[in-house]
Amino acid sequence: MTSVRTKLFLILSGLVLFFVLISLASLGLGLKKFYVWQKQDLLITTSRSIDQKYRGEPEELSLELERAANTLGAHISIFTPEGNIKYSSISHILNKKQIESPEPLPDVTPTPSPPSQFRIPPNSLQLIKSSQIIDSRTVVEMQLDQMLRIDFMVLKRQLQSGDVLIIRQPLAPIAESAVAAAQFMSLTGLLTLLAGCVGAFFFSKRFTQPILELKQIAQSMAKLDFSQKCKVNRDDELGELGNSINHLSDQLDTAISALNQKNQQLLADVEKERALDKMRKSFVSNVSHELKTPLSLILGYAEGLKENVVQDKESKDFYCSVIIDEAEKMDKLVKDLLNLSQLESGLFALSRTDFDFCLLLRDIKKKYLSVLDEKLISLEINLPASQWVNGDPRRIEQVLLNLFTNALNYVKGSKHIKIWLEDTGKLIRFFIYNTGQPIPEDSLEKIWTSFYKTDEARTRENGGYGLGLSIVRAIQEQHGNGYGVRNTADGVIFWFDLNKAFPPVTPPS
Repeated sequence: MTSVRTKLFLILSGLVLFFVLISLASLGLGLKKFYVWQKQDLLITTSRSIDQKYRGEPEELSLELERAANTLGAHISIFTPEGNIKYSSISHILNKKQIESPEPLPDVTPTPSPPSQFRIPPNSLQLIKSSQIIDSRTVVEMQLDQMLRIDFMVLKRQLQSGDVLIIRQPLAPIAESAVAAAQFMSLTGLLTLLAGCVGAFFFSKRFTQPILELKQIAQSMAKLDFSQKCKVNRDDELGELGNSINHLSDQLDTAISALNQKNQQLLADVEKERALDKMRKSFVSNVSHELKTPLSLILGYAEGLKENVVQDKESKDFYCSVIIDEAEKMDKLVKDLLNLSQLESGLFALSRTDFDFCLLLRDIKKKYLSVLDEKLISLEINLPASQWVNGDPRRIEQVLLNLFTNALNYVKGSKHIKIWLEDTGKLIRFFIYNTGQPIPEDSLEKIWTSFYKTDEARTRENGGYGLGLSIVRAIQEQHGNGYGVRNTADGVIFWFDLNKAFPPVTPPS
């Protein structure tokens, strides 16, 4: 494929060559004719000027006639109507040289040369090739001197005095001038062609450079690279095209960036929807699984009572206690699900207030003293006298209960639980540690998901459904505070943050 630069160079060079050839052809065909026409016009003008000044005596115009002969490079003669010569530019020049020469010329006599020496050669020796009548008294003939083999332009004019003026101009100098002019024009034409080709090369390069730059920018835009900009500083169409491409690049960059953002958002929404769909399916499956066992137990024991499978009061009380226990578990599960649903939907509004967190924690300890003693669990609490925080007291208590219950359910080994607080500046961080098996590393992030269980066999044994930590996550996210878990060498530490508050100022009594 030929580039635009090469095409432009070839076209410009061809135009230069065309005009050079046209000039040379015109010169070769018309220069001689133009010279002849110009010389003819000059002879006619000179003859008319002589006719106006001539009064019958050539000597009165000798200087004018000599100047005209030298200027034209022609032979001027004046004849009487009878054909006798009255003036000849050649004889006049010879006579003048004899007068001005300090020594006599050996071969020239002081007497005028015979008339035959200066007369026009006989017509028999002149071949008239063409004749043109200028006016009633003027004729221009193209003659071939058969003796000299030279073409002459001969002007014959009948003067007002009756004498005949003849101006005889040889055409050989005209032809030589035309040849010399043609040779000179050929040389200048070659130089013009070379200069034109060089100029065409640089012009095509400079002219196509902005086009090549626009091409590169367009190729970059096709690859979605809009960083390149056109730097064509021109006021013509190329400059306007460069500005348009820059504007188009900015518009496409903005549109594609916005489209990419929307695509990313769409992908995120799709992934979120997939995750929600998966979560819903898992939620339904987990709820169904968790409700299946207590419903089966309730149904079985209720049918036993109806059919009077047992007759003694102790067995009936046992059947009733199982039904009540399973019903309470189902009630707790449903309440937890409703609670989690409210928290995750964002429809639940927190009732924030300032309260003493340490007092709340001591109340929970009192409630679980019997459980701690029953399971032989040692509890270590390192708390200040009071620590005021800001939040929803009821929800914070729920977080504490869930984490404390989780520690009670999974404490192993030395059966030790430790609770303490740390001041991190703007926040108070609560820690609860229990000895036991560490949580698998791949489950540290998943335990905050509803119904997630690291051990599928432990849930009913411990009385949990995998919702406690999900509720902790939802409450903390509602408060805008952090939470987390990490393993230690011999146990697990859970933590969550609380907004620090200042204790109320007691007015002096």
